[in-house]
Amino acid sequence: MNIKGLSLGDLGTNGYIIFKNNKALMIDPGGDAERLIHYLTQNDLQIIAILLTHAHFDHIGALDDVRDKYHAPVYLHDSEANWLADPSLNGSSIFPVSEVRCKPVDYYLQPGNMVIDSFEFNVIHTPGHSPGGISFVFDSEKFVVSGDCLFQNGIGRTDLPGGNQQELMNSIKQKLLQLPEDYTVYPGHGPKTTIKREKQMNPFL
Repeated sequence: MNIKGLSLGDLGTNGYIIFKNNKALMIDPGGDAERLIHYLTQNDLQIIAILLTHAHFDHIGALDDVRDKYHAPVYLHDSEANWLADPSLNGSSIFPVSEVRCKPVDYYLQPGNMVIDSFEFNVIHTPGHSPGGISFVFDSEKFVVSGDCLFQNGIGRTDLPGGNQQELMNSIKQKLLQLPEDYTVYPGHGPKTTIKREKQMNPFL
């Protein structure tokens, strides 16, 4: 299994392509649809599912372009089901960017083990940055995609709609930091890190 991170959109959101052979999962297609699709085409990758860590505008900017190109189903936590089409909830009306409106998702994510084709991973509900925050844990490869919950030397902001500081800290300490220390963390923004490093060096923890 391989993972490729791309910095996408106005805020440099990390979108991740997780692939085996020519099949791929797309996590958070945040923008720059043409560049994203060009990368997939050049590497002969077919998106078979789109997973969203949450529905803030900078994580869904290229969602409809990618889903329409590959006819891939979209997965999101149900507490943010209405956010895709509502700029006041997804935050695009708050920032100096074009308003983002996307079509509804196909499926709702539930905590627990999930299998899509040959990809197996664990879905963890990690609210706080937003109520439907999700982290995806790939135990076989020892990594977690943490969305905007945990960053290198940082944590997610909680001043946007639905944010909750206590929930965020609970998600990090009771869920993410319980993962093995050698797991790599691929966050929604900034460089990758490890669980061990954030336990030892993250000033917010």
